[in-house]
Amino acid sequence: MTNSNHISKRVASLKPSLTLEISAMAKTLKQQGKDICSLSAGEPDFDTPSFIVEAAIKALKDGFTRYGPAQGDAELREAIASKLSLTNNIPTDSENVLITNGGKQAIYNLFQAILNPGDEVLIPSPYWLSYPEMARLAGAKPIAINSSPKDGFKMKLKELEEQITSKTKLLILNSPGNPTGRVIPRSELEEIARILRNHPHIFLMSDEIYEFLISNEKKHISIGEIAPDLQNRTFIINGFAKAWAMTGWRVGYLAGPVDVIKKTIALQSQSTSNVCSFAQRGALAAIQGSRESLQIMVNSYNERRRQLTEGLNNIKGISLVPQDGAFYAFPEISKYKLDSLTFCKLALDEVGLALVPGIAFGEDQCIRLSSAVSVETIEDGLKRLNKLVSKLID
Repeated sequence: MTNSNHISKRVASLKPSLTLEISAMAKTLKQQGKDICSLSAGEPDFDTPSFIVEAAIKALKDGFTRYGPAQGDAELREAIASKLSLTNNIPTDSENVLITNGGKQAIYNLFQAILNPGDEVLIPSPYWLSYPEMARLAGAKPIAINSSPKDGFKMKLKELEEQITSKTKLLILNSPGNPTGRVIPRSELEEIARILRNHPHIFLMSDEIYEFLISNEKKHISIGEIAPDLQNRTFIINGFAKAWAMTGWRVGYLAGPVDVIKKTIALQSQSTSNVCSFAQRGALAAIQGSRESLQIMVNSYNERRRQLTEGLNNIKGISLVPQDGAFYAFPEISKYKLDSLTFCKLALDEVGLALVPGIAFGEDQCIRLSSAVSVETIEDGLKRLNKLVSKLID
């Protein structure tokens, strides 16, 4: 028996996260003494606010070091339910909430709970790279709803309707979006809700992990607020990683109908059990505490996003759809007549610049750059990118 025969079919075809792979590669090259500038990682460069850290330290001292409920800390679930009810205008009780190891596990648990082999999942493209892989792990078939840089990455609602079949089980929304930074406007959410009302067999998942990372000109609106009549088949994904700079804490949550939430609790009880007990106390402090430190970070991201946008617009051959949220830019590079993976390999080899190829997100005409780095790093990255494209144009 060969080694390959020991691997299950569902895992054998699984692709590793390209963003994590490139970030790790950049870190390794730096450790080897190479001059590397990385604009690849989607991770805040801020420290977790001190009042959150202090809450976790207090929890440790108070003995919050034992197993907790698989569904999550009762006070944290109550606080999240209150936040969804009051801030997002989505009536929610604590029994509608599951605490997970980051937003990624919330999505994974949901897919495992509702998807069966042969089901179809509609995913607007460009998409966060883990959506289709997790759908396949659940036995479902991901169906991309394509958009174009020329249309500002707006989902084609006509194509959405045309792709719906009796096998369609789930539609995914992500706003503000990764990798495009696009914020779905109210009018578009209303149209999506109208379409879903005609297809009662389809669940909806709204990934809102970048909810607070949004420009001053835009407002985050959840489809859960737009369409309360769809609440019995709508799921909200969110967490603490991005807005509160808590990526390593691994605290996220899933909110939705109780009958499905109960199944995701059962799944989690047989996989990872509860999320780290004292980390949840830090998350409780975050959601209940002052938003002052969060706003400082948001203001900084807005300035860096502006800096990255202006810099990219000044580079010959780059075409950029303005981004209104998250901390990414997703410029089009098709004028250089290179696929995105080749372009990113050249960037790393020729000028020591780590980027993420757009093919990982379903769009081979683009590359993703992160502005979750210092202004000096952004400036350095832009200089390196300009140096690379000058060679390509010559």
